[in-house]
Amino acid sequence: MGTNETTNSTPTPQMGPAEMSGLARRLHARADSVLLRDQPEQQSDMRTAACLIERLVHVLVEVRRAADATKDESTERHLRVMLGGA
Repeated sequence: MGTNETTNSTPTPQMGPAEMSGLARRLHARADSVLLRDQPEQQSDMRTAACLIERLVHVLVEVRRAADATKDESTERHLRVMLGGA
């Protein structure tokens, strides 16, 4: 039967908000570069991916803020698990 455990022997490091924002900026810049002017679908996909990353960063920051502000230990623990244990 399936499990929630990964088969990877080494854990994949998670990106923080700063790294994610940097990635989004690079994707936007690449999408806007002249090198992709003849590939509008790829430009659109890169812009969409960058926007999704930026939105995820915003959500993660808000979840972290909520975890820091809550007085309920169970809620705080649940929110921190959602953040990857951060």
